[in-house]
Amino acid sequence: MTEMTSTQATDRLSVSVGNLCRFSARTGSIDMGYTPSPSAIEGMEGHLRLQRRRPESYEPEYALEAELFGIQLRGRADGIDPQAGLIEEIKTHRGQVERISPERTQLHWAQLKVYGALYCHLSGRANIQLRLTYFNLGNDQETQHEECFSAPELFTYVQSLIDQYRRWAEQEAAHRETRDHYLATLSFPFADFRHGQRPLAEAAYKSAMTGKHLLLQAPTGIGKTLGITFPVLKAMPAQQIDRLFFLTMRTTARQQGMESLTRLLPDQEAPDQENMAPLRILELSGKQQACLHPDKACTGLSCPLANDFYDRLANARAQAVTQGALSQAQLGEIAAQHQLCPYFFAQEMTYWADVIIADANHYFDQSALLFALRLEQQWKVSVVIDEAHNLIDRARGMYSTTLSEQSLRQTRRGAPASIKRGISSLLKHWPTHGPSDLQDLPLFSASGTRDTAAAFVSYLDTLPDALNGPIARLVSQITDYLTEHAAEENLQQLLFDLLAWQRLAERFGSHSVLEVDTRQQQTELSIRNIIPADFLVPRFAGCQHAILFSATLRPADYYQQLLGIENSLWLEVDSPFSRQQLEVRLVRHISTRYQDRAQSAGPIAQRIARQYQQQPGNYLVFTSSFAYLEKVAQALEQYTSQLPVMLQDRNMKDTQRAEFLQRFRNERGLVGLAVLGGAFAEGIDLPGESLIGVFIASLGLPPFDAFHELIRQRLEDRFAQGYGYTYLYPGLQKVVQAAGRVIRTPEDRGIVELIDPRYARPDTQELLPAWWHPTLITE
Repeated sequence: MTEMTSTQATDRLSVSVGNLCRFSARTGSIDMGYTPSPSAIEGMEGHLRLQRRRPESYEPEYALEAELFGIQLRGRADGIDPQAGLIEEIKTHRGQVERISPERTQLHWAQLKVYGALYCHLSGRANIQLRLTYFNLGNDQETQHEECFSAPELFTYVQSLIDQYRRWAEQEAAHRETRDHYLATLSFPFADFRHGQRPLAEAAYKSAMTGKHLLLQAPTGIGKTLGITFPVLKAMPAQQIDRLFFLTMRTTARQQGMESLTRLLPDQEAPDQENMAPLRILELSGKQQACLHPDKACTGLSCPLANDFYDRLANARAQAVTQGALSQAQLGEIAAQHQLCPYFFAQEMTYWADVIIADANHYFDQSALLFALRLEQQWKVSVVIDEAHNLIDRARGMYSTTLSEQSLRQTRRGAPASIKRGISSLLKHWPTHGPSDLQDLPLFSASGTRDTAAAFVSYLDTLPDALNGPIARLVSQITDYLTEHAAEENLQQLLFDLLAWQRLAERFGSHSVLEVDTRQQQTELSIRNIIPADFLVPRFAGCQHAILFSATLRPADYYQQLLGIENSLWLEVDSPFSRQQLEVRLVRHISTRYQDRAQSAGPIAQRIARQYQQQPGNYLVFTSSFAYLEKVAQALEQYTSQLPVMLQDRNMKDTQRAEFLQRFRNERGLVGLAVLGGAFAEGIDLPGESLIGVFIASLGLPPFDAFHELIRQRLEDRFAQGYGYTYLYPGLQKVVQAAGRVIRTPEDRGIVELIDPRYARPDTQELLPAWWHPTLITE
């Protein structure tokens, strides 16, 4: 082998060991199989368990960095024992170690060899012992493979990887330099800021430059997406930010974000390798949306788009990085040209994108890809969250899970013998008692909120410890079976449910509650999260700064405390709209409480018909439930049969919702009835004559049932804000969102009627937008 050479250039090419091997050492097919990979957190915990078993001379998480063959390599070996002359790479897994594919093993050895070369270079060693350890999280067993390599052998191997990577590395270094220069000199894509956009942009820039989290409440129609992302991008070069994650709550918002951000790209008629985009924007979708063969396993033997994936990846990747905007459609086109799985192709491109637009789950949920990448790559990231008022409920769902007795029994019927035994063992410990017997059940605490009238549902503050062993054994049994046999969807789903239960059970505390539902003699157990802050704190700590924006983020402490960002900045941007544009009426003589709904439907229908007669046009009416919606619709029919009424259906499909909205955009004189907090209450645009009025016959308060009363108690104990945090603030958030459908542009005019006596209360009016000037209607 030739002598190693070093460049004297000050701007050295740099790459992590993981990225070098991911780029140069992978070949063959995708081999995900149906064995679940450990989450990032589980992997880190597994590493710690093994590292604690090693001798005192063992140094865990050993940082290595040096220049080899003109490229600065950096990485962190899982462990080095200088006395033994040994470097260890630890890989956690589940299932039989023999099922780990040769392609994955080859990649693992590649990383280990690069660490060996770096260590030999830095220490002057002539040889080194390399150990690849597979650690089974299911049974706590280690499988070790050791081999001794000479330093020249390792240098030769690393040089072969670097030779493949060098041109790409030079291209990527040039891209980063070009990107930072482009962002530093980037101009706002419009002649001037809209009303309210400048203070929005200034606050966003301050957040990015100081690293402070920011809550931004700003009205619809001022261009929040560009007003926030533009200054964040401008700050990226100065703060050396590697990635911007733009997170949304809905697919349509993700697409709107893509449209807005592509305005910041220069015009490129025919991008190529010589004329690449200075900024790469990637839209990341979920597997259900992107997968073209959902009936096939993600292996080369099963799916044609997984077969030889890595052998075809290089050409597709080279084509993709010339594009400025990689939407889901554009990714699909490139993947189709190269016969690649579009879902895994998009994941590959996350390593090379500057801006990633994705659902909030991709950063915040238990197995979030983007959060795992941030940890793995040690990126400095800016996080911007659209429609952040939804994050509390979304996060509660991310950290909740359910196990169903009925599902277990159904799965057992057709399961293999070993899994049947495992399910039967679990069911032996399964609670099947009714509510009156729960206090005597030794598996459960006697404390908790009970609602014996509410369909046999109880809420308890401890978990049944007797289930832990049977669940762990069943996880192992299903995992072993799925690694050896073709995938069975019901077994795979049960496995995921059990793993989710295990993860949440390990962290169970006052932030969550156990729900026991014993309806129809089939007990369902659910871990339900109440305070997501306890899970979200590490996610917010993992980014350089986060900006959460929405038209409804009041009061600030509600979001700061429940999301775990209590020291964040908060700003409310003045609305560009005026009181002359929107007439707000507080109708206090019609009660919409549950017990008053039957008699209130008629008066509400009369108000709708009277307004329609005075000013024909398109109106939306929001009620608290589908049952209430039907009562109002019947009253409208009795009062006047002339109104063209459209109803939201509880089983509406996406195409039907689209048709509903399209009629409002194309026709005039429609009255639509919908449920508050549903698909038509936020995130839709009906500007101008498409919508001139909204009636809201509800405060949007959650039901006063046992579960919400338990939430109230927990939030009162933690924050001394039980009623507001449980009922009032979430309810009024939905009201303001629904009312916000009326005024979308400075030219819009319309009316909003808020129907219920409680709207006249001061604590309720404080939560309404400041630019509203409501009028009390008493008859």
